Amino acid sequence: MAHRFPSFALDVAFSAPAGVTALFGRSGSGKTTLVNALAGLLRPDAGRIAIGGTVLFDSDTGQCVPPHRRRIGYVFQDARLFPHRTVRQNLEYGHRFAPQGDAGPGFDRIVALLGIGDLLKRRPGALSGGEKQRVALGRAILSNPRVLLMDEPLAALDAPRKAEILTYLERLRDETGLPILYVSHSVAEVARLATTIVLLDKGRVQAAGPAERILSDPATAPALGLREAGAILTARLAGHDDDGLSRLETGGGPVWLPHVPAQVGATLRLRILAQDVMLATERPTGVSALNILPATVQAVRLGEGPGALVQLALGEGRLLARITARSAKALELRPGRPVFAVLKAVSVARGSIGDGA
Repeated sequence: MAHRFPSFALDVAFSAPAGVTALFGRSGSGKTTLVNALAGLLRPDAGRIAIGGTVLFDSDTGQCVPPHRRRIGYVFQDARLFPHRTVRQNLEYGHRFAPQGDAGPGFDRIVALLGIGDLLKRRPGALSGGEKQRVALGRAILSNPRVLLMDEPLAALDAPRKAEILTYLERLRDETGLPILYVSHSVAEVARLATTIVLLDKGRVQAAGPAERILSDPATAPALGLREAGAILTARLAGHDDDGLSRLETGGGPVWLPHVPAQVGATLRLRILAQDVMLATERPTGVSALNILPATVQAVRLGEGPGALVQLALGEGRLLARITARSAKALELRPGRPVFAVLKAVSVARGSIGDGA
């Protein structure tokens, strides 16, 4: 798909599989322009847009399905609820647009999923920012869309409200099977939610693929921001120890964290920042760190300054370590070299719960 403005040109091509596809990039990279074209709010100059087997736009044939017939749910930064209607009435308005005979997940299920049952009689003016966004989500889902577009839905919320909404977005991702295109410039949000990442820069796709691969790739780290660079590991909660630590099993070995409030057997995502990984060529002894994992160097990328990014393999998982170029040289790091990754700190983001389906 291509579209040109006086000072900006968008020219992108990618496919979004099931799950959450995050569109990530700096301001002005074309994220909102892209989702507006998908929604039918902007007609591209050229290209093709299709969801499944349904073509929504094709410049070669002149086909352009109007917005109200695309069956696309759109959640904006602001909730855009009808202020004169109750929460129930706002939700029912969305339900009116579900195709006849294909009502989708059902009113009661979505209300329960988003935890808004106690809000049904209220009007938007009596809701918090997080509550408004949950209602906006519910209204969009109840229209039974083919895909859900979310344009930085957490940008206007404070940290506690963001954490609240992220939990519900995880439920939405794991329990509804609804394809979601999620626009964000927050690496933390993307690492927690995305199954696929599309990196945009100046209107072009810089990289696209599974979240685990994109986040652990040294080549894409500068685009994500070096301070936020890191990787995600899939882990299973194996147990809770008496001293308050939880044991998680990863493909590279066990990891201990402060108590994780989840059931044993739960599948979790561990977000590990590159700056929180130290490397050693021999297993360290006499140190306080509990999490020391054997790994193999996959790639070493030297920056323009004194830094270096090292990609590590832990079984099928990948880690990223940010060290100095001097250390990389002193340790003689090269692809294939066995090392030990010492995790100084781990930020946990919950993924699928239970069987991880």
